[in-house]
Amino acid sequence: MKTMAEDYYQSLGVERTATADEIQKAYRKLARKYHPDMNPDDKAAKKKFQEIQKAYDTLSDAEKRKKYDQFGPDFENANQWAGAGRSGAPFSVDIDQIFGGKGGPGDGFKFEGDIGDLFRHFGGGGGGGGGRARPGRGRAQPTTGNDVTAELTVPFNTAVVGGGASLSIERNGKRDTIQVTIPAGVDDGQKIRLRGQGEPAPGGGKNGDLILTLHVANHPHFRRVGKNLELRLPVTLGEAALGGKVDVPTPDGTVELKIPAGSGSGQRLRVRGQGVRDPKGSPGDLFVELQIKLPNHLDKSTQEAIETIERQYSESPRAGITW
Repeated sequence: MKTMAEDYYQSLGVERTATADEIQKAYRKLARKYHPDMNPDDKAAKKKFQEIQKAYDTLSDAEKRKKYDQFGPDFENANQWAGAGRSGAPFSVDIDQIFGGKGGPGDGFKFEGDIGDLFRHFGGGGGGGGGRARPGRGRAQPTTGNDVTAELTVPFNTAVVGGGASLSIERNGKRDTIQVTIPAGVDDGQKIRLRGQGEPAPGGGKNGDLILTLHVANHPHFRRVGKNLELRLPVTLGEAALGGKVDVPTPDGTVELKIPAGSGSGQRLRVRGQGVRDPKGSPGDLFVELQIKLPNHLDKSTQEAIETIERQYSESPRAGITW
């Protein structure tokens, strides 16, 4: 049974008039939902992710999108015939491709020339009799090399502030190591396109591109939420009760954070502008969540001091908690 052609716009859930930003936003939302890492052993999710990826690879490239809108999902094959219907347009083709293989009028004959010469070769008119074809005239223009896809896991810090990374890829049958610049603020699953880093083109055309999918490694202390960063910061009982200033690491280096007196575990403090870098706007913020850390062993005098503090409570701090 013949299946219906794949609709890339429908795969991403966008209109055919969608802007590049709308396409990217739709892709990011769906990629997070169906990513194999989020759906282990789910074959349906894996297949859906591949469909989303294929659609985005085409629609995110302006040139490919234009060809897709004109020819549909098979645009790469249709492209080789795009100029053949114009009178005098040069092209190169194996005649067996037209007449269906062995036994056809071509029978292994390869033709290079214009469309008029093709049909004159087989006595099809077009302004001349059964003249011979003229091989060598109007050879096809050089094509573009194939794109190469690869994946790269970058450190959490590099994803936030940007930086460089090395990548080993296979091109033209051999493995090469290239240097990649990671933009600041990249997210897990995001793709970047490196122009001219794909397969070389036969016949002297321009190289294809490298389409790189980025994965971001976890950080032992920081967590990313959109443009913001979160950090659970251990503090002493004295720092929480009496207040003070403590050093906190940030993307821009160490900053001094003021802890208000009487702070408790779970209290959040904001450090503005120390979140994820955004090339298109202002950076996010860093949210520090205080966690009171007691010593592993308490001597007798410390225990007595804590008991004195306990007697300061006029009521239980859990009095207002109900089911």
